[in-house]
Amino acid sequence: MNKGIFITGTDTEVGKTVITGLLGRFLLENGLRVATQKWIQTGNRVFEPDIGTHLKIMGTKRNIDKKYLTDMMPYTFGLPSSPHLAARMENTEINPQKIVNAFNRLHEAFDIVIAEGAGGALVPINDRELIIDIAGKLSLPAIIVAGNKLGAINHTLLTIEVLKKRDFKVLGVIFNRISKTQDDMILNDNVKIVEKLSDVEVLGEICHSKDNRVLYQNFRPIGKKIFRLIAPTRCDNLDCTS
Repeated sequence: MNKGIFITGTDTEVGKTVITGLLGRFLLENGLRVATQKWIQTGNRVFEPDIGTHLKIMGTKRNIDKKYLTDMMPYTFGLPSSPHLAARMENTEINPQKIVNAFNRLHEAFDIVIAEGAGGALVPINDRELIIDIAGKLSLPAIIVAGNKLGAINHTLLTIEVLKKRDFKVLGVIFNRISKTQDDMILNDNVKIVEKLSDVEVLGEICHSKDNRVLYQNFRPIGKKIFRLIAPTRCDNLDCTS
């Protein structure tokens, strides 16, 4: 079984945090000890930390052992910006080894760690390194969250291409229909053409909702596909074929 999964996006605000929480809940409900990470949280003093959203969706917010929180959020910054800039404004520099060490400590206590990146795959963390470099150090397979809107084809194919070029195993793409106004024909075609051109599985699509129960029900078929990919030998008690 994979020790972890890297959740990256085609952009910021495409639903990585929600998908991380939904996947965590699914794996938790199917017998795995699950931890989530937000490697670099920016805007921490402006917005609720993404880890809080993960735990709320997973239903574990009140039960999490506080000793794990530091490793779940290795870096937090106040400015809601790219990590390299947020760190610079606080006169610090992000050290990827600190994040790797935090991941490894969590993995000692949990079966799997779901790590949410920041923005897209090529977001800089300092003047030399990108968020994708951390996932590479950990040899994590990736799931891409794509905001389903006009322009999603280009953004998604670019993200797939850079991951493949760096020899990542791409488990699949999850589309998040964040647009309520765009033509269904366009959004449905985005899903089909990305899968056809990339040879990467589209795991499914969820539609934006403020109701976590609705989101989770929509996500369950996607969760089954991911479970089959990361832990095929543990599918005996789960209908992994649907």
